[in-house]
Parts: sequence; structure tokens; C-alpha cells
Amino acid sequence: MSPRSTDQIPTIATVLLPAERSRVEAAGSGSFSVLHRETVPEAIRAVRERAVDAVLLSVHRCDAVDAAAVRQLVRAFPGLPAVALVTRHDDTTPASILRLGASGVREVVDVTAPTGWGRLRHLVSEPATRPAARILGPLLEQLPGIPEDARIFLEALVRLAPHTPTVRGLTRVFGIQPSTLMSRFGRAGLPSAKRYLAAIRLLYAAQYMENDGMSIADVAYRLECSSPQSFGRHVRSLLGITSTEFRRRFPFPVAQERFLALMVEPYQGQWRDFHPLTNTGGRPGAVPDPAISGRVN
Repeated sequence: MSPRSTDQIPTIATVLLPAERSRVEAAGSGSFSVLHRETVPEAIRAVRERAVDAVLLSVHRCDAVDAAAVRQLVRAFPGLPAVALVTRHDDTTPASILRLGASGVREVVDVTAPTGWGRLRHLVSEPATRPAARILGPLLEQLPGIPEDARIFLEALVRLAPHTPTVRGLTRVFGIQPSTLMSRFGRAGLPSAKRYLAAIRLLYAAQYMENDGMSIADVAYRLECSSPQSFGRHVRSLLGITSTEFRRRFPFPVAQERFLALMVEPYQGQWRDFHPLTNTGGRPGAVPDPAISGRVN
């Protein structure tokens, strides 16, 4: 099998010890490319500015000082894999793993084990965020200057949409009730969160269908629909056409243009004043610290 070109392989942002960098680069040769960063806030900026598919954090580099920044990373990008890397075992390793786990990191790769490097390659072998970047970049370009919590909501919505068929699943990430989110969208004069979620899932479907090797059934299962028939009913309810017609008539650029024209451009004013994650009384909800947040260019 020939190696994939550099524009096809996943990209991971890292916060590693200097001695770990060359080992990760060697392990990723032909499997993933690497963006080394010195600090977690710098890694967050890389995620915002580039199509990053995972973040790799050294257990031996990220200490207690970094814990808050790691929490912000996980909270701001709930659909982005964050992986803790163990390259040696000493007295501090268990506490460091626990600290990262408490900050929201759910994957630990121990490369002192024979299967460690293979597991790391497997975790990042399928790019998770390149399709998201194709959707999110133009979307945020249409909505400059929106509030921080609105931007974070849109980032989470886009990144989680392929695996989150319901608004209830989305609101669970932010710890708010579906009825609360629906009320906020209604009061703002916006289409419902359910409509945005459904529309973005169709954008993913259009991207998946760019691959001629993916059948309608493959797309349905990639979107975690219960069956191809369920996916077909979903497409018909939204567009009044079959999934086969959708594939023919709505290649991704056409689908994206339609989404922006119908769901984004007419509501730019509403989004500029919208706070989907703000609690009653103006207290912010689960919003990352702007001091460590960058902006997608």
C-alpha cells in the first residue's frame, strides 16, 4: 500500500518533552503529521487555526499548572480526541495520568508497552476534524464578531454532529436542558437548534458521498443512523428528495452554499447578539477562558 500524501494524513498537535518529539515523529511517518507546541494554550491556538485531528499531551510534560488549560481544551473541542502519552514510568506518572483524566482526557497511550505506538497510530488514523474544518471555516467567516459562547457552541455543534443525531445529545455536553436551548434559539429569532444540527449532518453526508467507494448505507452508518432507510427518510423530510437524488444534486460545495444562504446569511444580526450557553441572569455557562482562546481565521 502506498503512503498517503501529506494533505490526506491526519495532523496532531502535541505538547511533549523535547526527547519525545523525535520518537513521535518517527512513529507517525506516513501515518500522521505533527505540529509541536510548547504549551497547551499554544496547542489550542493550533487547533483553531489549522485542521488538527487530535491533540497529544505528554504525561511527563503537562503538570498541575497545565490542568486548567487542558480542561479548557477538552471543553472547547469536545469532539476532538485528546490523548495522554506515557513514555516512561516513575513515581510521578500515576498522579499525572489521574490529573489529565480529571481534566477530561479519556485516552492514555503507554508506548513502553509493545503495542503502544501501534495504538497511537490507530487512534489518529482516521482524520476526525478535516470534514469539520471544511464546514466550520466558512460558517465562522459568515459570522464575524459573534459572542464567545456562540462561537464555542457552533464549534461543538459542527464537531459533534456526525455522532450526535439529537439535540438532547448535544445539550448533554454543555450541561443544559434541551428545552432551555430551544427557548434561547426561539427568543433570538433563529431557526431551531434541531434544524441546524440536521442541516450540518447533511453537510457531512455530502462530504462522505464525495468518496465513490461509500454507498448510501455506508453514509447512513457513518452518521449513526439506525438504517439506510432511516437516513433516506431524514433526507426526504428535509429536502423532499431521495438520498440517491441528494447525492446527485447536492455535492458538498452546492450543499454548503445552500446551507450558508438559508441558515446563516439571513441571521447574521441575530447571531451577533446570541448567547446560547449563557445562564439566566447573564452568568456565563461552560465557556473557555478567552485568554487562552484563539480564533479561526
